[in-house]
Amino acid sequence: MQSREEFFLNHEKKRKLKCEEEESTEKAKKERKSVLNIAKVDMKVKLERSRQSAKECRARKKLRYQYLEELVAKREQAVFMLRKELEMYREWCKALDQGRVPPEALKMLTEEVNTKNIESRKDGAEAT
Repeated sequence: MQSREEFFLNHEKKRKLKCEEEESTEKAKKERKSVLNIAKVDMKVKLERSRQSAKECRARKKLRYQYLEELVAKREQAVFMLRKELEMYREWCKALDQGRVPPEALKMLTEEVNTKNIESRKDGAEAT
């Protein structure tokens, strides 16, 4: 049998151990809560970065589409102008086949001849 002193000592030790366990569990709970809070904050930061990244991506996509639309519009305009020029040349060819010289074609040829004459004069002047 235990003496009264031994009983109280054992009881005191058990009580101290129990207190220490409770303190350690409370610390663990607090640490878990702080870890969860940190995790919540990290998650909020991560979500905010994700939102910002998505916003920037949408802005880049919008700019890219605007650029491509402008490029397409310019190319369509160029195609339209080339078709118009082609139609003009076809009309000139028809007129030439019928024995007529279109005045626009004659004007273009005289301008080209004048340009070549000016260039040849420049080349001759540079040679001397």
